[in-house]
Amino acid sequence: MVRVRHLLRPRRRRLLARGPGFFRAPSRLLVPRAHPHTMFYGAAVWDPWLIVSQIVCIQCLSYVSLGALLWAFVGVQVPRFTLHFFFDHTLLSFSSATGWCLISAFILNSLLVAAYLFVLVERAKKCLDFSATVYIIHLVLSSIYGGFPLTVTWWLLMGTCLAVTALLGEWLCLRRELRDIPIRTARATV
Repeated sequence: MVRVRHLLRPRRRRLLARGPGFFRAPSRLLVPRAHPHTMFYGAAVWDPWLIVSQIVCIQCLSYVSLGALLWAFVGVQVPRFTLHFFFDHTLLSFSSATGWCLISAFILNSLLVAAYLFVLVERAKKCLDFSATVYIIHLVLSSIYGGFPLTVTWWLLMGTCLAVTALLGEWLCLRRELRDIPIRTARATV
C-alpha cells in the first residue's frame, strides 16, 4: 500500500501543476455559456433534433387545422371529403363556391400557422424559415399527389399564405421579444 501511494505522488504533482481548472468536468459536459450580446435567449446552439421536431410539429398542426377548416367549409358542400381538397391544385379557383371555400380555409390556416410559430419557434428571425419550410413541404406533397401545380391561382394563394404566415409570425414573436424584462429590487419604493 505504501508503494502505491508513492507511485501516485509524482503523477498527482504533475496534474496539480497544470492549474486548478484541470480537475473540472470535461468541456463536452458543460453547458455552453451565452455570449454577452445574445440577450436572454442564450447562445445560438445548432440543435438538429430540435429543428426537425419543430418542423414536424408545425407541419402536423398545420394539416390538422387545415383539415378542420376544410371540413367546416367544404365538407358540408361535397358528398365525399377526400385528400383532393388538401393537395389538388385544380380545385382552387375563383369561379366556384367550393374554390372560394378552399381559398378562405387556406388563408385562415395561414393565420393559425403563424400562431403555431409564435408558440413553438418563439424567435422572430426563424419565422420566415419555418413558414417557408411548411409551404415547401406542401408543394412537394402536392406535386406527389396531383402533379406539379401549374395554376396561377395555386401559386398566388401559396405566396399569400406564406407572406401572411411569415409576417404575422414575426410580428407576434417580436412583440414577445421586445417586452420589458421586469426587474425586482430588494429596495422598497419611496
